[in-house]
Amino acid sequence: MSPAAPPSPSPDSSVPAPATRPVRVIAAATIGNALEWFDIAIYAMLAIYIGRVFFPDADPGVQLVQAFGVFGVTYLIRPLGGLLLGSYADRRGRKKALVLSIRLMVVGTGMIVVMPGYDTIGLFAPLGIVAARLVQGFAAGGEFGAATSLLVEQNGRRRGFLGSFQFASQGMATLLAAGFAAGLTALLSEADMTAWGWRIPFAFGLLVGPVGYYIRRHVDDSPAMADPDDGAKRVSSQLGGLFRYQWGGLLIAGGVLVVSTALNFILQYLPTFGISELGLSPSSSFLALVITGAILTFVTPLVGQAGDMVGRVRIMLPAALLIGASVVPLFLWLTAARTFGVLVAVMVVLGLLKAVYFGALPSVMADAFPVRARATGLSFSYNTTVAVFGGFTPTIAAALVATTGRQESPGYYLLAVSFVTVAALFAAVRWRGIR
Repeated sequence: MSPAAPPSPSPDSSVPAPATRPVRVIAAATIGNALEWFDIAIYAMLAIYIGRVFFPDADPGVQLVQAFGVFGVTYLIRPLGGLLLGSYADRRGRKKALVLSIRLMVVGTGMIVVMPGYDTIGLFAPLGIVAARLVQGFAAGGEFGAATSLLVEQNGRRRGFLGSFQFASQGMATLLAAGFAAGLTALLSEADMTAWGWRIPFAFGLLVGPVGYYIRRHVDDSPAMADPDDGAKRVSSQLGGLFRYQWGGLLIAGGVLVVSTALNFILQYLPTFGISELGLSPSSSFLALVITGAILTFVTPLVGQAGDMVGRVRIMLPAALLIGASVVPLFLWLTAARTFGVLVAVMVVLGLLKAVYFGALPSVMADAFPVRARATGLSFSYNTTVAVFGGFTPTIAAALVATTGRQESPGYYLLAVSFVTVAALFAAVRWRGIR
């Protein structure tokens, strides 16, 4: 007889409070996520220099596409990391999975810091960068599910607010990465940036790793993992059970993430767009992203708090519609004006829309799964969506501009994917009862 399908997920408002202070839990859950997104952001921002070092093609445009191609290809391993590390988190605990993932992230970042260029070791240079990004991608695969689960399971009545720190940490990572990029490109020459300057932010990220490891070693696990019931809940903790019983949750969680992921990488692409297509200085372009990073860092928790009070989907749905409706006009305005002020204005508007949309997003995704399948379901849906709609977005954006000759063409891509998210939000309300 086939085992019964596990019950539909519901907010974990009855779990006991953990002994660890909320601030330490937030730090433990988000510091690895911040390190992950810092490395992602800085790679995208400094892709021009990385392309020169590791790819021998004489055409700068081809080098940029190759560098972004490595950026995207390494996302293909993230769903595998999500399945394996997410399942580990559901079986052995959120804490153990987070400790393991940050160890792997430090290894991948260290490889990037010390990797010689193409002129020194030839083909082994780009292969080494691919290997480093694969290690990072596998580690990051399990990061989101375990960290988000740890946050939202602390307090069922404040799950939107606590979960929002997952994405607020991404804003902080963007802020730090943009600050590094703006400062380095202002202080160093093009030759110095290509020779060694681009490595400095990765070295900084490498130093953050031990701090995150220490914090995670000394935090209590999620109180939800103490539930002794091993009946229907444990069915979906197995990988086969996930795909058999939780496919609806996978589609909903992935779908609501689509527009946020694509917009995130569009924001990271815009400084490169300003440099290569609009002729703006690197330091000015990256400074615009510093402002956006600040918005994402500080507005996101406020939206998460508001979602707990008035309803999360009520806030997210109009934000998704506004993102889809506004992005093409904003791109047209930017390409017509071609000024630093307009670049800042465009990125501020998109940053505000993103913060409003994804403030409550982690908790909505978490509610698509029961506790014993949550980390695995979150990790797989998150990383599959990021791989498809995020990891290749910079490559798609650069290729659209190159092939169509229309600099606003990335905006049409974002318009298209916004419809996927709107459909997923309606499904979350109708089939999962998420509000």
